[in-house]
Amino acid sequence: MTLKHFIWGRVKSIRYAFKGFFFLIRTEHAIISQLIISGIFTGLGFYLGITREEWVWQIVAIGLVLSTESLNTAIEKICDFIHPDYHPKIGIIKDVASGAVTFAALTALVIAAFIYLPYMI
Repeated sequence: MTLKHFIWGRVKSIRYAFKGFFFLIRTEHAIISQLIISGIFTGLGFYLGITREEWVWQIVAIGLVLSTESLNTAIEKICDFIHPDYHPKIGIIKDVASGAVTFAALTALVIAAFIYLPYMI
């Protein structure tokens, strides 16, 4: 493999990644909703002047939720492709993937509570 081939392969990979990124933010309501919530918390962070460390935790929490939701969407699309009709086992797979998003969202809520409750009290 030549260096040129390696670099071109990475460029193509990045292009595919951004294609998926823009697909998610244009079409997936859960991602759009979570981006709106993220925007609200980002605005709140600027308004309250949270610390650098709190910003780091907030960014990690937002990334965790968005990444998990993205993987959940991928799993759901694979399941729908493999078995378009209702099937109980596919339902369980989708529920488990959605449960992972719930773990991420609850973790983000705990992080938000640690960050914002002291400012509110």
